[in-house]
Amino acid sequence: MLRNRGNFSGNERYEGFCIDLLKEIAHMVGFTYRIELVPDGKYGVYDYETGEWNGIVRQLMDKKADLAVGSMTINYARESVIDFTKPFMNLGISILFKVPTSHPARLFSFMNPLAIEIWLYVLAAYVLVSVTMFVVARFSPYEWNHPPHPCHVGGPEVVENQFSLSNSFWFTIGTLMQQGSDLNPKATSTRIVGGIWWFFTLIIISSYTANLAAFLTVERMITPIENAEDLASQTDISYGTLDSGSTMTFFRDSMIETYKKMWRYMENRKPSVFVPTYEEGIQRVLQGDYAFLMESTMLDYIVQRDCNLTQIGGLLDSKGYGIATPMGSPWRDKISLAILELQEKGEIQMLYDKWWKSPGDTCMRTEKGKESKANALGVDNIGGVFVVLLCGLAFAVLIAIFEFCYNSRRNAPAERRPPIVTPTCSGSLQGISQTVQQQQQQQQQQQQQQQQQQPNQQQESLCSEMARELCRALRCHASSRRRRACEKCSTHVIGYPPDNPTATPINGMRSQRSSLGVPTVELPAHIHAHHHASPHDYDGN
Repeated sequence: MLRNRGNFSGNERYEGFCIDLLKEIAHMVGFTYRIELVPDGKYGVYDYETGEWNGIVRQLMDKKADLAVGSMTINYARESVIDFTKPFMNLGISILFKVPTSHPARLFSFMNPLAIEIWLYVLAAYVLVSVTMFVVARFSPYEWNHPPHPCHVGGPEVVENQFSLSNSFWFTIGTLMQQGSDLNPKATSTRIVGGIWWFFTLIIISSYTANLAAFLTVERMITPIENAEDLASQTDISYGTLDSGSTMTFFRDSMIETYKKMWRYMENRKPSVFVPTYEEGIQRVLQGDYAFLMESTMLDYIVQRDCNLTQIGGLLDSKGYGIATPMGSPWRDKISLAILELQEKGEIQMLYDKWWKSPGDTCMRTEKGKESKANALGVDNIGGVFVVLLCGLAFAVLIAIFEFCYNSRRNAPAERRPPIVTPTCSGSLQGISQTVQQQQQQQQQQQQQQQQQQPNQQQESLCSEMARELCRALRCHASSRRRRACEKCSTHVIGYPPDNPTATPINGMRSQRSSLGVPTVELPAHIHAHHHASPHDYDGN
């Protein structure tokens, strides 16, 4: 390149990597030189219409120059008409583009850490868990604060269930927001629902918090293209190369479909996307909506000095720079040996660092200029927690069914026990004796019938008990209800037949009856008075 300051003449007018390299080679090989610029300013490409070469290649073919030092790419077409030394630098074609602008802040950017389908799945999970908690709490008898059986005397008239429909939704939303609630499940099934929901919210909240930090600390950039394939698949951003250069030849002669498509676009684009110089190509890139395809060494040099420019993607090919000579020149082998020696000594790398990475000329590029992305979490990342949630809910429903069946089976024998008629104290002793004898006979007959029909009777009683409990669970939607009345607990029913023949005497009845020679009937200790069924004993719902 030409020096910008000072009055210089001859070879001193020029400076740069290639000038320093030429000085080293001339000193090692032993020759003098005079630097001249190519008249048309082109590197040299074959014109199929005229059948002629231009640029530096034309000058070497006409023996108007002995050496060509610069960013001359070694390729097949040039090698067929001129000679090249060993390459002194390896490179490839890459894309020069303007640094992407920062993404404008959005009002609802806090939703970015999770993909839209995850937000919808979380909402669906919230509704599903709330409804499941409500149904399981209604279905499980252990979530109601009632005694073991409706026939139990002295129990409360009204039983309560804390998980109404609104409370169920409040419980789940409180847990999801990490605030909790004053509702505590009591049954095993409802505790399983609550526990699996707590695990679900732990994973979701932790994943959201971690990814939110990444979104807030990483500045995302708008990058319309990532590589050559993206460039070829769009038309909003135009792209081109240096006119009559090796990059242009690469796309023209390439057999790769992507590059052939790019060449057709560049060839037919109006106005022309080809530029005569690197400086004009850089200016078009800075103006926007233009990508310049150029060799990576020149691209690195430009990017190091202008923070508004960046490289997109990797290298499209692999090639090298060499010093060109006329065909059959005696200087080619000598210069090649000098290049190999300079490479082994590290001189070429030192020259590269001097001109490409000079601290005074390079811009202080920050990490903001680079594109960084924090991807939203999708189903592939945290979809497993939804599977765990569904499995937990299914397990809780099975536990609720087990609790329901177990409670119904436990209450079924109480439903099958016959009522006992209370004798009145105003009757005579003879009446009491006859009543007791009749009662004993009835009990014996009933026991015999029960032994004969026990399987069918047990099945019918268990099924009926389950049906009654299920109907009540489905009909009740409030947080409280009246106790279910036992259909067989009718007027003057005191309790159940004694299972233990030796019971505690009540109010001295045993001693009085024994002294009169009357057989005694022992009643359960908790029965002290007649129980009259009232309309409040029946479900009003």
